[in-house]
Amino acid sequence: MTDNLLSLGSVPLHTQLRDVLRTRILDGQYPQDSQMPSESELGAMFKVSRITVRQALGDLQKEGLIFKIHGKGTFVAKPKTFQNVSTLQGLAESLAGRGYEVINRLRSFRFIAADARIAERLQVAEGDTVAQIKRVRLINREPVSLEITYLPKHLGERLEKADLVTRDIFLILENDCGLALGHADLAIDAVLADDDLTQALGVEAGSPIMRIERLTHDAEGKPLDFEHLYYRGDAFQYRLRIDRQKGERT
Repeated sequence: MTDNLLSLGSVPLHTQLRDVLRTRILDGQYPQDSQMPSESELGAMFKVSRITVRQALGDLQKEGLIFKIHGKGTFVAKPKTFQNVSTLQGLAESLAGRGYEVINRLRSFRFIAADARIAERLQVAEGDTVAQIKRVRLINREPVSLEITYLPKHLGERLEKADLVTRDIFLILENDCGLALGHADLAIDAVLADDDLTQALGVEAGSPIMRIERLTHDAEGKPLDFEHLYYRGDAFQYRLRIDRQKGERT
């Protein structure tokens, strides 16, 4: 069976092929972890050169839809869950409308003495008691992130009996504690999985992990919630839109 691509001068053949293969991947015709046809097989199927096939596959690899294993071939990658960060939302709140199940595995809830970093972020004195909550977030029953949250003692005491398995902390703060959330400051970088992350997320040691530091404030600008969020690099994306500031050009 062959599939002919349109010979449109304005649309390069490798772009047409990329789009066709992308559609087949997203539609499930090429399932997750399945092996793609070889370069020669794709060339014969679509009546294009191997160079065209390589260009199309290269584009799909950059998009994260496929990956290559030397000596074995090309395989369909696992699709990544994503969260848009144009608004301040918890993970479950963001994903619920798209049909994902988000539950949490509570690893620990304890009160600790704030170190200098935590104290500075929450605007408490170093050594003051704060709550520390560690949860593994599971999307469709698969561990995706480790969330370490720090809260002032009086808020931690309110959350001790809250449902931390199925609910976002943001919603608990708003609905149970009557707090109005205002804004959050985020810093994003990458780390390699250590023993704790390996155990929590089910990844190999040294796997790439996206780390997000998030400090959430109430509507009056007072810090409420300081978090370190560790996301599996192979399973999750943060997406945001950035607009160019309009103004006079110089």
